[in-house]
Amino acid sequence: MSDAQGAMGDLTAKVAAGEPLSSQDRDLLVATRDLLALGMLADEARRRRHGDRVTFVRVARMPCRPRQGEPSEVPPTAGEIRIDGPIEDVVQAAARIREVLALSDGQPVSAFTLGELDRWSSENGIPLGDILRQLREAGLELVAEAELDRLERSLEACEAVATSGLTIARVTMKDPPPQGVLSLFAELRSLQSALGSLRAFAPLPRTLSALAPSTGYDDVKQVALARLLVDNVPTIQVDWSLYGPKLAQVALSFGADDVDAVSPVNDAGAEGWRRSALEEIRRNVAAASLVPVERNGRFELL
Repeated sequence: MSDAQGAMGDLTAKVAAGEPLSSQDRDLLVATRDLLALGMLADEARRRRHGDRVTFVRVARMPCRPRQGEPSEVPPTAGEIRIDGPIEDVVQAAARIREVLALSDGQPVSAFTLGELDRWSSENGIPLGDILRQLREAGLELVAEAELDRLERSLEACEAVATSGLTIARVTMKDPPPQGVLSLFAELRSLQSALGSLRAFAPLPRTLSALAPSTGYDDVKQVALARLLVDNVPTIQVDWSLYGPKLAQVALSFGADDVDAVSPVNDAGAEGWRRSALEEIRRNVAAASLVPVERNGRFELL
């Protein structure tokens, strides 16, 4: 047995026992090219925390600026209603939240990214906490994303969210970090140590580069490293709508335990109900020898 194989074997025992990883352990995980061994470690860490359960949420999207002909209702199957678009005015944003909330039938409403709210706060001279409280009073429950690579004052901004009574639905990153993800992972781990309130991390970038696209190898390794290195955030998430069913399914074997942004529309048209989003997510999770469990934006199981 090589030294590297022996070291990975020692890591397997540590992960299975839930023991903290040393800096040397973390360096070994980052350096390894044995993707299968890394995936097995991440899967062990996920199973230790979540068993064989994988959660998913169906998300209905509504534009921040209402469009002519927009439906006057949202699918009752949605577990989260997400308002898409940047904030342009707090009063208008609050009014839009109230409109969407009136259609929600109790589903939690999410909107905006924390980075854009923080920038808008600075540009307009309005304290971030005041903006968040106005949105909360309008009925907002969740800040849709906290893009860690777009936050200049991550701790202060996240604390303002908690103080306002809102919750961060997911921590994300907008772009692939030019120097790699490790410093970002370390920042998130420290942030969670200070806050203790972050629930989900989606470690794959929201912006897909046409000039330098990532490979499937890169993507699943990043998911596995997130599960192992950001071990104090409970949920590692992959976006169904952004990365597609196939990568989402593979990511479940590399440490992911939650699938975001599944379509709430059940009608698959001429292809039949078996091709509906709900059946497809259930089938893909079951094919990975895991148990699909639907949740809502509050992480309440449905």
